[in-house]
Formats: sequence, C-alpha cells, structure tokens
Amino acid sequence: MGMNVGTAQGGARRRGRRGRGTSVMSEINVTPLVDVMLVLLIVFMVAAPLLTVGIPIDLPETQAQAMQPQKDPVMISVSVDGDIFLGKEPVTAEMLLASVAQLAAPESDARIYVRGDTAAQYGVVMKVMGALSGAGYAHIGLITAQDTER
Repeated sequence: MGMNVGTAQGGARRRGRRGRGTSVMSEINVTPLVDVMLVLLIVFMVAAPLLTVGIPIDLPETQAQAMQPQKDPVMISVSVDGDIFLGKEPVTAEMLLASVAQLAAPESDARIYVRGDTAAQYGVVMKVMGALSGAGYAHIGLITAQDTER
C-alpha cells in the first residue's frame, strides 16, 4: 500500500506539471489593443481636416447659423484672383455650366454651394451665381465662416 500511495503522488505531480504547461491562456493582452487604437485615433485626427475642399479660400465671417450637411453637394469656389474651381478642378466661366450639368441636373433637388474668398471681386462671385440661376438651378447657397466675435 505504501508503494501505491507514493506512485499516486508521483503521478499527480507529473499530471499537474503537464497540465500547467499546456493550458490555454484566457487573458486578453490590452497593451497592443490600446496601441492600435491610439494609432487609429491619430490617423483619423490628421485625415479629417484633409477631407474638406482643398482650395485655400479666406471665407467671410457672418452670424448665420450652420446649415445641415448634405450628401455630396456641388462645391464651386472663387479664389482671390477670380479663378473658378468646381471641387478641386479649375474651370473657366464658359465651361462652368457644362461641368455642373454633369454633376447635377437643373430640375433636381441638388444643392450648389458657392465659396467666395473675402478678397475676391464681388462681380465674379455674382457672375457665377447668375449663370447658375439662369441655367435653372434653384438651390444655390453661399458658404461663409462662423463669426467668432459674438
């Protein structure tokens, strides 16, 4: 009997070691997860400002309320030099209506936003708006920056 007891203890020790060495670790290592999340946060923080229209324009400031964003509006920009841009592509005044017609039909409910630089000539901005209005586009808006001095 003494021998059986000793053998049982020796076998229990061996099984215990074998069991501990091959057991599955069920803990989550959080450090790599936090590292990946921080990298993603930084990437999105850097990329978000770059998603706006890329033409540098100094917009005039007004006290108008912010508009509700629309899905894929047509953006027309007028720079200080009087250059006209449809999105990021430069267009001439003669080609503007043809280019806009490819993006939105005059009868549709599409919104067209005009961004005019503060130092841009008023006549050029009004020429663009008049051409759009004359072509049948009814939903034309001027984009301004929020007035920070309230």
